Amino acid sequence: MKRPTVLFLAWLLALTPNVVFAADFSRWAVLVVAGDNRAQSGNPSKVFDNARGALVTAFAGLGFRPRNMAQFAVTEDMSAQYVHIPAIANTLRDLTARAPAGCLVYATSHGVEEGIVMGEEVWAPQEFGAMVDRACGTRPAVIVMSACYSGQFVPALAGDNRVVITASRADRASFGCGEANQYTFFDDCFLLALPRANGFPQLGALIKDCVAYRERDIGVDVPSDPQVSVGGKVAANTFNWK
Repeated sequence: MKRPTVLFLAWLLALTPNVVFAADFSRWAVLVVAGDNRAQSGNPSKVFDNARGALVTAFAGLGFRPRNMAQFAVTEDMSAQYVHIPAIANTLRDLTARAPAGCLVYATSHGVEEGIVMGEEVWAPQEFGAMVDRACGTRPAVIVMSACYSGQFVPALAGDNRVVITASRADRASFGCGEANQYTFFDDCFLLALPRANGFPQLGALIKDCVAYRERDIGVDVPSDPQVSVGGKVAANTFNWK
């Protein structure tokens, strides 16, 4: 049990953060959604909401403007609207009209074989993909789906000018959504890797390494295997911050 932990710490220490910015994210639309407030057991948990708050702060630190961000959650929070699929879709459309340079969408929740949990609803991949297509079109976009079975969203979301990162393969669970967890394994690794990456195209590989260490540490038999899709027209000067 100790050896993977040592390796994980070494992985963190070997990567030195850099704060030199390249891309201009000030006119990107940002949507962050925490779709549930329960642990895997069904008991109350802030694991998804914790990530929502930390992600908004982290994205602002990369140059995304708070005025172009919107948050949705199941919990009562003045900074977030209540999770409702039509409201999320309308908000993303409005955001992209005001901030047309690019789209950043991050959804963290429980996943089922039919899609991702959004409060009392389940959002299917084709419906989620249609929302992104309508609002973001062909402009640069980063879409992150943090949930079990979230790899099923890749075909509906992938595109030439998009980076898509999911917490697992289409047929696998992801880990870390218990009552005692601050973040899921994937969300935690995303936050840890963000300041160490050159940009979104590189970020996925760092997250995959981090998740593998975390899962090995607890003896996971079937790894989640996060998925990464980087479109053929993704340009470094648009998606990189170093």
